[in-house]
Amino acid sequence: MPAPIDVYFWPTPNGTKITVACEEMGVDYNLIAVNIGTGDQFKPDFLAISPNNRMPAIVDPDGPDGKPISVFESGAILQYLGRKTGKFYPQDERGRVEVEEWLYWQMAGLGPMAGQANHFRTYARQMLADQRNVAYGAHRYVTEYQRLAGVLNKRLKGREFVAGDYSIADMASYPWARGMAMLNPGIHEGFDDLQAWIARIGERPAVKRADEKGKELVNTAANAGAAGEQARNVLFGQRAQR
Repeated sequence: MPAPIDVYFWPTPNGTKITVACEEMGVDYNLIAVNIGTGDQFKPDFLAISPNNRMPAIVDPDGPDGKPISVFESGAILQYLGRKTGKFYPQDERGRVEVEEWLYWQMAGLGPMAGQANHFRTYARQMLADQRNVAYGAHRYVTEYQRLAGVLNKRLKGREFVAGDYSIADMASYPWARGMAMLNPGIHEGFDDLQAWIARIGERPAVKRADEKGKELVNTAANAGAAGEQARNVLFGQRAQR
């Protein structure tokens, strides 16, 4: 049996992509907490794996040619796991291109816009005295997220999944769309196909297992958590490191 893959994780949408993929693909893995509220992502040992100081990242002890390999960036990790297992990532070129189009669409659009929308709606209100900037930022990113949600809803009309069969493209977008729905009730109003897709994927046993493991990890790390202002400074007070 191959050695387990180490998954450096915190239960954000990007982290959840990887645990869902591991559960769906039947990958044996160890969860290693990267508590982004306490600054674990800036520790030198993690920097050696993820130069951008962001989780998730993985270390596969049984990489190419049987040698260890580390992979950072959630999209790259999904592709690596799909190639390694031969699951949820088509082998034929046309099918693979279709999946990659929607994977990169999520990486470049849906995720960043959802993240910024939630930042301005949640954190910026507490951090900025100039509420005009907060209102503009919230409007800008929420509006763009809703445009993207409309694109996804249209794509899903008459389809069960984003790109043919269930794939890493669904695993990439699902945590972000679900998270936006949870934090912003009503944001998907009128997007019936998108809402049905979120509900459909949420009922998959592998997704439920991934969610449960994420909750367990947070509960285990709770005593090490940073609260309030300290956590915000860690998350949003970052500068370039020389």
